[in-house]
Amino acid sequence: MLCGDVRVGAGARILFNAVVTAEDGSVELGERVVVMEHALVRGRAAHPVVIERDVLIGPHAHVNGVRIGPETFVATGAALFPGATIGARAEVRIQAVVHVNSTVEEGATVPIGWVVVGDKMLPPAYHADIWDIQEGLDFPGTVYGEERGDDLMARVMRKQSAWLGAHRDDEIV
Repeated sequence: MLCGDVRVGAGARILFNAVVTAEDGSVELGERVVVMEHALVRGRAAHPVVIERDVLIGPHAHVNGVRIGPETFVATGAALFPGATIGARAEVRIQAVVHVNSTVEEGATVPIGWVVVGDKMLPPAYHADIWDIQEGLDFPGTVYGEERGDDLMARVMRKQSAWLGAHRDDEIV
């Protein structure tokens, strides 16, 4: 499914049940980009998606507000969050996570299940070390424009409910 300001390059393919959406931002898929089954690619107003040529987005991957360099592999179930940058010829392997405002260098490999926070790659067993970096990367501010606090989810969900309901009366063209 395609929704919003989505541009698809020559030879690019979007497979069954994948969602490429740019309801308040944009998505640009370069030549020969393949978005496999059940993947989500979401462009955001503050974080458009730009995927350069010859990139594979694996099944069930979550690509949200990210820039991805050419000839990159994003494996099954990987999660890439707003403001992240993935360098050319990098690999983000199965179930790896690249947090908001984080960077995977050109040619780097994020191992299966590892987490990138800022410019560091850590195994998931290092949760305390990951959180020490992740907290400062400001997920709620980057993704929702909100500061942490006791009422964070109430503030976020009021906005999300209204935002997602904005297309209630849209017509399928």
